[in-house]
Amino acid sequence: MNTAEAQRVLETALICASAPMTLSEMRALFDGQIGPDTLRQLLDALARDWEDRGVELVALASGWRFQSRPEMRQYLDRLHPEKPPKYSRAAMETLAIVAYRQPVTRGDIEDIRGVTVSSHIIKQLEDRGWIDAIGYREAPGRPALYATTRQFLDDLGLASLDQLPPLEAGSGLELAANALSGLGEAGEPGLLGEPQATLPLDEAAEPAAPPAAAGDPEAPAAASPEPAAEPTPAPVPESPAPPTEPGVEPDAEPDADRP
Repeated sequence: MNTAEAQRVLETALICASAPMTLSEMRALFDGQIGPDTLRQLLDALARDWEDRGVELVALASGWRFQSRPEMRQYLDRLHPEKPPKYSRAAMETLAIVAYRQPVTRGDIEDIRGVTVSSHIIKQLEDRGWIDAIGYREAPGRPALYATTRQFLDDLGLASLDQLPPLEAGSGLELAANALSGLGEAGEPGLLGEPQATLPLDEAAEPAAPPAAAGDPEAPAAASPEPAAEPTPAPVPESPAPPTEPGVEPDAEPDADRP
């Protein structure tokens, strides 16, 4: 089989494949008669042939596939006007923490976000195939360690975690979540409903300081709130004098010395 025919077979298999093809699957097309180096050369030649088209050949975490170029999305979306499912801010922040800090436990995620992580969010990301439990931390309760999956990288059009958008030290969850939502399927318009709060990714949220013990000389003095101003009592109207009959004087006040 000459090079042109081998390239034609490979191109046909990649176009008809329902999922990214691995190098071993490609070699099986030729019954192992083509080595890895030759296969790489064929893939590079195919990528060059499709450079000026609306479809490109890309290498992903789980293999190679043909996919539409990003600039074609606005046209292809007209064929499927239904909106993609939206993910909440909490789900995107959780995914960002797992992606940039993996492996992490649920407790790690809660420490960074500062709030409790709903079991529904973890299950939603697991059902989507974006995160998975890869082991357990040797700690009380042996909490599960979560990491992203190959499906996560494939959906974002990435070959490895090294291709995630870089974040500077001290970057917040807003930047991390927005970086993920700007890639691949997770970057569909309207995926995030509202702007997200900025939370540090490189530092866990510090727990609130416990109340100082009474009489501790080193404990910082807590700022006492200013007392609220007391409401001014409304003036009490004077009781009107009882009516008197004509010619009759009102009763005099009783004399304290009178028995």
